[in-house]
Amino acid sequence: MRKDKANYYLDMAESATGRGTCLRRNFGAIIVKNDEIVSTGYNGAPRGRCNCCDLGECVRQKMGVQRGERYELCRSVHAEANCIISAARRDMIGGTLYLVGHEADTGEYVKNTAPCAMCKRLIINAGIKDVIVRDTKDDYHSFEVEQWIKDDESLEGSMGY
Repeated sequence: MRKDKANYYLDMAESATGRGTCLRRNFGAIIVKNDEIVSTGYNGAPRGRCNCCDLGECVRQKMGVQRGERYELCRSVHAEANCIISAARRDMIGGTLYLVGHEADTGEYVKNTAPCAMCKRLIINAGIKDVIVRDTKDDYHSFEVEQWIKDDESLEGSMGY
């Protein structure tokens, strides 16, 4: 049976998770427009800095910081951000970002995955139209970026995902 396009691209994003360097969760992302891959990304420390997996510790984990909070303490650049950094805006406008996350300790898919508030802002400014996120090997959910513009959670001061 032929794989649907969303899962085809999610498989590619999932492959990028293998390059992630986080001790908590590893994410992979790709941006696709007009059925062509624009860029890829995974989470890891900025170029030239030591990764958490090399240091053997995660500051956020050590401090007991909950998921979705205090990202300024994180050493990593998120997969979505790295994907956007690696592409020209003109190539992303109207495109789709595919995102997959794995728990580092179990390898399970990260439940209820969504881009963080900072990545949402980057995705909006990049001109990306949709975000598709893997839930299981075959199931996924999607977000229309236009809805993030209309429902601005930053005005409510809500935390996390």
